[in-house]
Amino acid sequence: MPWVRATLRGQRVLARATAAGALDAQGGRVEIRYRPTDTRAYQAAVRNLEGVETEVLPDETCVPGEVTPKKDPKAKKAKAAAEVASTVHAADAFIAYTDGACSGNPGPAGWGAVLVPPGGSPIDGYGYLGTATNNVAELTAILKALECIPAGTPGILLHTDSQYAIGVLTKGWKPKVNHDLIALTKRALAKHPTCKLVYVPGHAGVPLNERADELAREAIRVSGEQKLVLKA
Repeated sequence: MPWVRATLRGQRVLARATAAGALDAQGGRVEIRYRPTDTRAYQAAVRNLEGVETEVLPDETCVPGEVTPKKDPKAKKAKAAAEVASTVHAADAFIAYTDGACSGNPGPAGWGAVLVPPGGSPIDGYGYLGTATNNVAELTAILKALECIPAGTPGILLHTDSQYAIGVLTKGWKPKVNHDLIALTKRALAKHPTCKLVYVPGHAGVPLNERADELAREAIRVSGEQKLVLKA
């Protein structure tokens, strides 16, 4: 089957075509190659292909290849959730799940956290923040959890679904806002050198992460109340 040259999001590609030079679409998608020697074949939506040339190139223009399946974000999230759920926790480790919620961004915001002391049962906590952003809610949830964990705890695994929080707290991301809150949370982290922040995908069926999310939303619902039961 022949090929034609086209442009996909500003990049030149080769697309499968009919003998007449029309795009060979199957279900609205066309096989493409970024390079003639690339054995990885991809599928592109016809609507995203522009500047289709009229010159028809022979089938041997590109080497044989296999179509790379489109990544399923739900499958990726489910896999990440399964990995978190299967993590073996140390018997003496504090386990924490934190989350922030915001009705509008910014808007009424709340934080939620679940702590599981070594050998103990889950303890819930939440708090209303007034008008704030989602990132502020996420950071505050982490801060509140850290403030309630006893100093000297042998190990802490703190789970969050905020890549932003992990980035600004541990990866050196340069924040444009929230500098004071980030500095405060970093100081709380410094008091717990054994603490490890663990990314967990949100809304992926991880029970304690779902519970933290529920608590953050409950904080918004009751707006004004605080349930600070995470005191060590």
